[in-house]
Amino acid sequence: MKKVRPKKNLGQHFLTDLSIARRIADTVDACPDLPVLEIGPGMGVMTQFLMEKPRPFRAVEIDDESVVFLQERYPEWARDGLLSADFLQMSLEEAFDGRPFVLTGNYPYDISSQIFFKMLDNKELIPCCTGMIQREVALRIAAQPGNKTYGILSVLIQAWYDTEYLFTVDEGVFNPPPKVKSAVIRMTRNGRTDLGCDWSLFKRIVKATFNQRRKMLRVSLKQLLPDPLSLSLSPDFLTKRPEQLSHEEFVLLTNAVAQALTPA
Repeated sequence: MKKVRPKKNLGQHFLTDLSIARRIADTVDACPDLPVLEIGPGMGVMTQFLMEKPRPFRAVEIDDESVVFLQERYPEWARDGLLSADFLQMSLEEAFDGRPFVLTGNYPYDISSQIFFKMLDNKELIPCCTGMIQREVALRIAAQPGNKTYGILSVLIQAWYDTEYLFTVDEGVFNPPPKVKSAVIRMTRNGRTDLGCDWSLFKRIVKATFNQRRKMLRVSLKQLLPDPLSLSLSPDFLTKRPEQLSHEEFVLLTNAVAQALTPA
């Protein structure tokens, strides 16, 4: 069977170490009894271990060559289990007929953030997400306030998910080897059902302030309202920089901005 050629434009780095592939596949076991959707199975190195688990399992693949390879290698499973589609464009309600599921995969580095933003948009369908990404992004997702890697992804994901940095993966276990180390993470929905503020405005504020992360809030917030000093917050609060704020403090900030933006 002809192997799939890794494609640079799709960010494909195929994992070759079976023991690591099994370890990643086993990260979904922390979220039992839910179907599993794998993104970008490639030549199926993780797929073969996910298929063994006693739960519904499907995979979505954008690369036509990989789709053909998987159809030939696992014909019975691929008939109903393999989706030839772009994850970023598909309706996630269709994955398991509206049933919540675990998301996993060896995610393409160049779209991992987009994948997680889509996860957030569909958080009620995805109570658990695991997988392998660029180590730098994994550290950012798990970072706490005050850390230099703490950023937009940290705040938005931690508002709804508990994050775990599980283990690091070296470059040499891929074909072709990436130029950076990788890491495996797990994100599990926390008990929060209501953030306590407007989610759309919360996202706008997080993105606006971190896009000027070296500036104090009283400066970066001028993108959203003309006089941030008029907010019902202490002057000391507004001298902080975004990496100093927990997601609870971003909720406080969001409600203050919402109040200022509401016509009298």
